[in-house]
Amino acid sequence: MTTKVMAFGEALIDFLSNGATKPGELESFAKFPGGAPANVAVAVARLGGNSHFVGQVGDDAFGHFLKDSLAQYGVQTQGMLMTKEAKTALAFVSLDDTGERSFEFYRSPSADILFRESDFNDAWFAEPKGVFHTCSNTLTDADITQATLAGVRMAKSANWIVSIDVNLRTNLWPEGQVDKQRVIDWMQSGDVVKASLEELEVLADEPFALINESLAAGVSLFVLTDGANAIRFYAGERGEGQVVTPKMNVKDTTAAGDAFVGGLLYQLAERGGDRASLAGFSNEELTEIVRFAAACGADSVTKLGAYPSLPSIEEANERLKMFA
Repeated sequence: MTTKVMAFGEALIDFLSNGATKPGELESFAKFPGGAPANVAVAVARLGGNSHFVGQVGDDAFGHFLKDSLAQYGVQTQGMLMTKEAKTALAFVSLDDTGERSFEFYRSPSADILFRESDFNDAWFAEPKGVFHTCSNTLTDADITQATLAGVRMAKSANWIVSIDVNLRTNLWPEGQVDKQRVIDWMQSGDVVKASLEELEVLADEPFALINESLAAGVSLFVLTDGANAIRFYAGERGEGQVVTPKMNVKDTTAAGDAFVGGLLYQLAERGGDRASLAGFSNEELTEIVRFAAACGADSVTKLGAYPSLPSIEEANERLKMFA
């Protein structure tokens, strides 16, 4: 069995708009399984990785739909808990005429944020190698933050790679006010960080100073996206690099970032899957890893939805041919 990749956080229903934007058009929404960490888990599974999802959904029709959907895509769901204390989270996703998204979340509270530190199982981290992945949506209140950080500690104790996707959604935070220091502290606890320039500009006046600070704090690889511009990465003494992405026919960007992260984690797992292997990658190897991740993201924007848009290994390798 290949190295385990465990994505922790929210699984939710994405109600995706039909794209009606003109006056008089009726907007309707179709149900898709989603949630950034769940998308990442599916992305890894679609590529052929050993993918696991850990989190909590409601013991309701939506929660069972999500668990069944993850299993159908090859994700292991033994760590997916169900509760009657709250409903499964919902997100209504509207698209503009360029495929860019806006979100309206129903999550106050929802089942995912009732996951607690005590819900983690030591046996989930029993393998000598692995990747543990989190997003900032599990930092929006104190209790789910403590659970997230407990997972990070357990992964580090097991010598696993800790992956951080900043994935900042300000409208999930109380009054839309992000606890910047909480996010930065969590971000700098990781081994691999993926963030957009826009997200870093929310967190700090000097985004590139924050990247340098994060590398000094122990982050081994910092990957920076910036819309359609080149993807840059920073790896301390191993230097930095960039990957230029081809222009794509964009239909939906819903899972582009998660496809990218899934491709990144799949590569890290396949090429070692522990902190020592991550620290040993050359600049050339890191460029190859980021280029593969970018190919996954590029492929996903050509299709609608979250899970259905995530590429297989064959699709990712075919898309990789477009990269110079």
